Amino acid sequence: MITLSYRNNLLLLGLGISTFGDFIYLVAINILVLQLTGSAAAVAGLWIIGPAASLLTKFWSGSLVDRINKRGLMILTDIVRALFIALIPFCESVLFIYIILFFLSVSKAFFEPASIAYITGLIPEAERKRFNSFRSLITSSAFLIGPAVSGVLILASSVEASIWINSISFLFSAAVLYLLPNVESGRDRAKITLAVLKEDWKAIYQFSFTHRYIAVVYFLSQFFMVAALAMDAQEVVFTRQILLLTEAEYGFLISITGIGSIVGASVVSAVSAKLSVRLLMNTGFLLVSAGYLFYAFSFSFWTAAAAFLVLGFFNPFWGTGFMTFYQNNVPFDLMGRFTSLFGVLQSILQIIFIMLIGFTGEVFPLRYSIIIASFLMLFVAVILIGLINRPTTSFYYAEKGEKSIDQ
Repeated sequence: MITLSYRNNLLLLGLGISTFGDFIYLVAINILVLQLTGSAAAVAGLWIIGPAASLLTKFWSGSLVDRINKRGLMILTDIVRALFIALIPFCESVLFIYIILFFLSVSKAFFEPASIAYITGLIPEAERKRFNSFRSLITSSAFLIGPAVSGVLILASSVEASIWINSISFLFSAAVLYLLPNVESGRDRAKITLAVLKEDWKAIYQFSFTHRYIAVVYFLSQFFMVAALAMDAQEVVFTRQILLLTEAEYGFLISITGIGSIVGASVVSAVSAKLSVRLLMNTGFLLVSAGYLFYAFSFSFWTAAAAFLVLGFFNPFWGTGFMTFYQNNVPFDLMGRFTSLFGVLQSILQIIFIMLIGFTGEVFPLRYSIIIASFLMLFVAVILIGLINRPTTSFYYAEKGEKSIDQ
């Protein structure tokens, strides 16, 4: 029988391999497309595929996730990703690569809600915050180390070999997940029809209406993240054209962000039992938004580096707190549909924000667009902190078996 701590570590290993795989192939695929086409526009097209796949998938994928075995679905999507990634080096046209990446994004649209629900079902409530902090540490490490590993593999062999090694990593992840137990017995395998989808959408609407506080905090947290992603999409342009940094300096800034994120996640992992969910969310939302504001007004490499360090360090705080809040308050049987349907809204907002910042950056100085977006983030953070600290909502943040430091 698998012990609790060993089981948690095994799950972290499986999820960690998938996360590292995502970052490794991200670098390789950008280089491969650039080699094939020599077009920056073709590379930029890679970033549109993910949100597009989400829009076409997430409005119905949650219904499937909630009705089938989540561990089995995670294993299947890992195998599918491994097979599709293995095909990429054989593509001689960027169109075929786009098609494969679309299906990879579809697979990820199933894997993400399934993994969140599976974690919630497998990890006891008292251990979720600590587990989430370690997962945040793995994600932060993947952000920094994954591209470096991809670079080493490309230098030591080739882009194609790097992609095939990444394909094998997803098979290994599937094998690790196979060793874990199921968190549900029989599942309702009802056929997914339009009528079923309508009932599911109605169920999420009713839950969101009845539990408005949970829905509002979740939506605003996603809005906060979308605003950050939109600014990140203009990061290269801002640092190169506004701050006049070199490619090497920009690369160093990304490394600083990764290092800050690893250190921040390590701190959260080490003292998670002593930090309340409220404190994690309060600290994370406030200081991440402050970091983006500082970044918007930065004028040199060192001021930008300080902003990136703050961003990296405090991202794991709000990420860990928010995920724990979500897992403790959204019913297990609704998680797939809730995550996916709100994910559709998130994808729409992401596309709008990226286009809006990009468009206004063409009409007005880009710094103005970044400043406005950063103030918007700060405004949302203040609203969230106000909601989080309402005395009447303390039970949403209650934790079992732990004594935590609150504000």
